[in-house]
Amino acid sequence: MAEIVNMAFLGRRNVGKSSLMNFIIGQNYSIVSDTPGTTTDAVKKRFEMPGTGAVTLIDSAGVDDDGDLGRLRVAKSRELIKHIDFAVVLYSANEFGHYEKNIVSLLRKYDVPFIILHSQSDIIPMDRTSADRISSLYGTDVIEFSCCLEEEESTVLKERFFSAVSSRLEPYVQKGMFEGIVHEGDIVWLVCPIDSEAPEGRLILPQVMAVRDILDRRGYAFVMQPEQMESAVRSSLFPKPDLVVVDSQIFGKVEKIVPEDWNLTSFSILLARSKGPFEKYIEGLDKIKSLGDGDRILILESCSHHSSCDDIGRVKIPALLRKFTGADLDFDIVSGLDETGEVSGYSMVIQCGACMITRRQLVSRLKEVTDAGIPVVNYGMILAYLNGIYERSVAIFGNRG
Repeated sequence: MAEIVNMAFLGRRNVGKSSLMNFIIGQNYSIVSDTPGTTTDAVKKRFEMPGTGAVTLIDSAGVDDDGDLGRLRVAKSRELIKHIDFAVVLYSANEFGHYEKNIVSLLRKYDVPFIILHSQSDIIPMDRTSADRISSLYGTDVIEFSCCLEEEESTVLKERFFSAVSSRLEPYVQKGMFEGIVHEGDIVWLVCPIDSEAPEGRLILPQVMAVRDILDRRGYAFVMQPEQMESAVRSSLFPKPDLVVVDSQIFGKVEKIVPEDWNLTSFSILLARSKGPFEKYIEGLDKIKSLGDGDRILILESCSHHSSCDDIGRVKIPALLRKFTGADLDFDIVSGLDETGEVSGYSMVIQCGACMITRRQLVSRLKEVTDAGIPVVNYGMILAYLNGIYERSVAIFGNRG
């Protein structure tokens, strides 16, 4: 299942961000006005973009807003850059100044792909020499945009816009959970516990993503609960799987049931490989051996959810780590995409499977941690390690993905 791309329109006030959003979706969705600062908070709209798929378009406040409230809006627009997957930087009247350059600098800092668009060209046409210089300097397309176009011209402009986005975004797209592992005709058993953390009437997102990715690869997905595993293994009605995928919380239980010559891994480890800094996670596991009394550990959850007594990040992992190390460890929790704050005092960071955020958002969130050289691991990988089955759980990846 493809990720939903978060795409923001960034630029000064009254530069045409709202007009562009309405033009792209073909609706008068975002308010357009000659009054500067009309868009005060980010306006979002889901859109199916040709060549890209599901996109959340974000019309942001102007980066040149003033006054106390304006400065807060500017700060929110700049903070938005950390959490997007793609940006369209707008400028008009051929004025590509310090506001635009600051935006591009932040986008580069967080490795966010972008294109540049000269807006309102019906008022002041784009200077091609200036645009070529900007394009050469930043290595990206500069598209000329005007809302005042005939239908045929409008269609051509949209197609050029969609093509520019998909070509710049392609290297950043998350690879599938089973890339290089599952091929046409392969059989995969998905073991999905229906417990207190399972949403009512639904599977959790990683399980849904797994089913879709297997089907996309023309494989066969067999879905079952842990209680059905033993009879399935013994039954001749079930074909031997090429891979068994389990929920991290029941890794230890299922590992005892699945024959040793069968491939076994977890949903969380698959997600870690497809969207996370997989090699960093592998390196981070070595830190567990040296954890001692008083060490602080930061647990990062990528969504806000109700915490239960069986919570994997808040209850089970801390308990297993304390038991494994014999140390008195301190844990802090940060939920959603909240700021992590100062990370230098932590001995280790443990990141959840991140099924609710994109690869770009995950990499951006962990940037401060990895830049500081703090070991980081993933829920599924640390659970496999603590249960003594890590080597088996990553064997399917051969050269570690």
